[in-house]
Amino acid sequence: MSGGTGPSTDAAGWDGRSYQERFDRLAASGADVHGEARFVLRWAPTSVLDAGCGTGRVARELARHGVGTVGVDRDPSMIGTARRLDPDLEWVLGDIGHLDLQRTFDLVVMAGNVPLFTPEGTRAALVAGCARHLGPGGRLIAGFQLGRGYTAADYDGHCRDVGLERSGRWSSWDGDPFGDGAGYVVSLHRLPV
Repeated sequence: MSGGTGPSTDAAGWDGRSYQERFDRLAASGADVHGEARFVLRWAPTSVLDAGCGTGRVARELARHGVGTVGVDRDPSMIGTARRLDPDLEWVLGDIGHLDLQRTFDLVVMAGNVPLFTPEGTRAALVAGCARHLGPGGRLIAGFQLGRGYTAADYDGHCRDVGLERSGRWSSWDGDPFGDGAGYVVSLHRLPV
């Protein structure tokens, strides 16, 4: 479900190796590439499902901090790269909208515009799939760009439809306040206990 740049090598159109190289270059230049993981760690989860994990950047960083992490992505190239970079983590090839891992997590994260890379008409299923993997009191955190056909209100509605309550909203993974004119949204929704 993650996006990428560079030539495509698979049916979904992403090239996991090129996508990862982009983040490697950013990290080598001194750019911070772990803001999403730091944000997630604020809630001290012991288990996280990284939905739309791409090449596993967020999942690997969370695991480095001792969080039990599973990564899921529907793109074979992305999952292949994630497995190559960390064969010890659990990587699942599948569409979270239809997947049932038969377990729940403290937190599910969708970083990197995951809802925007989901085929039109499947965003409600995406959110429902994430909610299906939350235990009581579990949290869903998602960040995506605004102004690209999917609004924060649309996302809130999909969350409400599956029993999730919004408990926070920011305009960045750094926790900047959300306000009118924000170009990005990070939302925290919670499954009631």
